[in-house]
Amino acid sequence: MTKSVLVLFLVSILVVGCMGGHGNGHGRGNGHGHDVAGGLKMKFYENLCRLVSVESTVREIVWSKVSADPSMAAKLLRLHYHDCFVRGCDASILLDPTQNTTTEKTAGPNRSISGYEVIDEIKTKLETNCPGIVSCADIVALAARDAVSFQFRRDMWPVFTGRKDGTVSLASEVGGNLPSANANFTTLLSQFGTKGLNLNDLVTLSGAHTIGLSRCALVARRLYNFTGVGDADPSLDVTYAQTLRQKCPNPQNPATTLEMDPKSSLSFDSNYYRALNQHKGLFVSDAALLTNRQSALMAKILQNPAVFFAQFARSMVRMGAVGVLTDGQGEIRKSCRVVNGQ
Repeated sequence: MTKSVLVLFLVSILVVGCMGGHGNGHGRGNGHGHDVAGGLKMKFYENLCRLVSVESTVREIVWSKVSADPSMAAKLLRLHYHDCFVRGCDASILLDPTQNTTTEKTAGPNRSISGYEVIDEIKTKLETNCPGIVSCADIVALAARDAVSFQFRRDMWPVFTGRKDGTVSLASEVGGNLPSANANFTTLLSQFGTKGLNLNDLVTLSGAHTIGLSRCALVARRLYNFTGVGDADPSLDVTYAQTLRQKCPNPQNPATTLEMDPKSSLSFDSNYYRALNQHKGLFVSDAALLTNRQSALMAKILQNPAVFFAQFARSMVRMGAVGVLTDGQGEIRKSCRVVNGQ
């Protein structure tokens, strides 16, 4: 079997695997029809807001922000991911803490999240032209897609809309739901599974680490005290570990950041998987993908950009449907930071 035939064979296995796992536990469809079960639809707002195009408004603002600050693409993608893994894609991460409640954005894993001001700007413009119609949850989902798509000047995946906004946000729910940078494969697969996402989604969505930065604190143990005796993680490429130690001396400077995808952190591409297969994945959770036979095979296949983009689109549609609130649930917040009536 030639190399090209082998690649096509492996890709066919991957695609069939994805198609066979489309039920995500929330009654959602596979994202390829006009409607998604549960109430999400393509162009949900097309006839609801006549003064402006909702999707064009989101795109214009996001593209202007990413043009001015290319790092904003990773920030908006991460915001969507962190939102969907806690209470589903309901914009609960956007709620500010109140006198009585510490909300999701105050939890440790979310303290470095940013991009809120972009969502606020979009919401303000849409409320001015189309009051009470467009949910913050949909804005977050659209902004994530458009932030990544700026590089390509085309939509990288379809965004089904019609989400409502949640009214509950608790910091205490973040830790148990949001996968950790230090999680092993079993834990990651379990956490994705509770959201109705499968192994294909886990490996593919990990590719979001092809853009963005991380703080040294998240990799300190891996570099300096992996087993408790002052050692580095033996699964990490030795030269890469030395480079990381130079950038992140012990103790760490809280302001120091690292590229999650070495030398390619502003470009959405498949380089993450090339680095991963060279044992240069930054996090324990990245390296964990190589500890399972099936996920390791996927990590090789996804080095092909065309395959990665196609699979990422599929998994983003699936993630965007996790736990969504639709008709009869939630609300359309007037301000993304505050529940209506507060």
